[in-house]
This record gives sequence, structure tokens and C-alpha cells, in this order.
Amino acid sequence: MKKPNVVNLEERTARLTILIDPRKKAVFERLCSQEDLTSSQVVRRMIRSYIEERLGRPWVPGKEDSASTSGGSTPRGVTKRRTSRS
Repeated sequence: MKKPNVVNLEERTARLTILIDPRKKAVFERLCSQEDLTSSQVVRRMIRSYIEERLGRPWVPGKEDSASTSGGSTPRGVTKRRTSRS
């Protein structure tokens, strides 16, 4: 009997695509390289810091604060951006 594949939540991945100025991207990648880190590692670290700052506590996979992560409301200090569909 095979054991089910258990994947730690920290090991799962989802793609996040962002658009940034190419010059800023080049500088960011160079600085990451100087620390022997990938840009993805640095972005994940920044996202985790942001989550912990907003939640006010260390982030634990699977223990999200439903009030902070539920859809429908815009977090404090964030404005919704509408895009034109012309």
C-alpha cells in the first residue's frame, strides 16, 4: 500500500507575475546575486515579512487569519485599482 504524497505547504508553489521597470529588475537581480540568492528567494522573504507585519504575528502555513485573508474587503491602506477595458 502506497503512502499518499504529503506536501508541506511551504513546498507548494504558485506563480506570481509582476511588471517592473527593466532597469529596476536588473539592479534587483544584481543585488540578489551579490547575496548568493535568487530574486525569487528575496521576493518570498519580502512577502513573508509583509504578511507577518500585517498579521502582527509570525506566519505559520495553514494558520492564516481568516479575517485578514478573506476576500471581499480591501486591506487598510490599500486602494483598489480599476483597469480600463477599452
